[in-house]
Amino acid sequence: MSKEYGQLNPGYRLLLGPGPVETSPRVLRAMSSNMLGHLDPQFLEIMNETMELLRLVFQTKNQLTLPMSGTGSAGMETVMVNLIEPGDKAVVCVKGVFGQRMRDIAGRCGAEVISVEAPWGRAIEPAQVKEALEKAGGAKLVTIVHAETSTGVQQPLQEIAEIAKEYGALFVVDAVTSLGGVELKTDEWGIDACYSGTQKALSCPPGLSPVTLGERAMEAISNRKTKVQSWYLDLSMIQNYWGKERFYHHTAPINMIYGLREALMIVKEEGLEARFERHRENSKAFIRGVEAMGLEMIAPEGFRLPTLNAVKIPDGVDDLKVRSFLLGKYGIEIGGGLGEFKGKAWRVGLMGESSKRNNVILLIAALADAMSQQGYKADLGAAIEAALEVYNG
Repeated sequence: MSKEYGQLNPGYRLLLGPGPVETSPRVLRAMSSNMLGHLDPQFLEIMNETMELLRLVFQTKNQLTLPMSGTGSAGMETVMVNLIEPGDKAVVCVKGVFGQRMRDIAGRCGAEVISVEAPWGRAIEPAQVKEALEKAGGAKLVTIVHAETSTGVQQPLQEIAEIAKEYGALFVVDAVTSLGGVELKTDEWGIDACYSGTQKALSCPPGLSPVTLGERAMEAISNRKTKVQSWYLDLSMIQNYWGKERFYHHTAPINMIYGLREALMIVKEEGLEARFERHRENSKAFIRGVEAMGLEMIAPEGFRLPTLNAVKIPDGVDDLKVRSFLLGKYGIEIGGGLGEFKGKAWRVGLMGESSKRNNVILLIAALADAMSQQGYKADLGAAIEAALEVYNG
């Protein structure tokens, strides 16, 4: 007997996890616009505008600034396969899941990988990178995660960028959970290559990975002795599609690019500084609220990522039961821990459209309710009052 399929009608969820997050109705409407051919003159102009807006958000003048077809991990792989040739030395900073992923891809590209590691929940120290570069001798690149989604740590970048330049290494940054929500000055800080994802602080559905590469990175690609191992991600060809030549490479995801353009327009209209301040304020209010309930943050103060707040799960409270209660009773999704923090942390995404005062207050109340079902007594009044002090302070 054949199954009867009804019309697709997903239930509503308030997305407060590590991504995807809430998407503006403007973005969804843009994505439902008439489809054009991928070489249509109208679409080529949309591509140009999207690149211009991405440069604004990356705070760069890099000519090669474009959205790769694929999620944030495609951006990671794009940068790695284009910059690394077999035998190259790569200093890879690891302080969570996504640093581990960078290390894995670098190794698959044939690099001689030198790992620089920090305990989960802590940042990499610049002195560690300097020591690794000194020992490596002639490293081609240094890679680091700006916003470690698995731990909620925001990594200071400027000093490490200067060290990489001092040793003649390219500086590669993962900005998947920071672009559009946290200060990121690509040119001023000396970042040679950077990639992100659309489904985080840009508040666009997943499916594209913005990347930007500067002159030093492009020179490294031009001087390769071997072909890029991935045909699909080969920037020497893709830049000819996004550049003036418009040589066909692959069929771009037309409507996803509509959505990204609209999401970037929303960022531009809000203004970068105002947007960064909104993320900082909502994160601070959430942290003050959960701390008033007796909970602790994983990242130390001064290194906390405003877009992704990692909270320690208190003893006696079951991770999955809390998240299931939030989803079933409130329609709220938050993330569980990854890797070393599996079952030990909640990951709360307050980014893009999801970074709102009403979401913060609702989540604090819902979290207190969920934990009370397991006998954890939280002072909800004190928690709400602590959050409101941030907003009214």
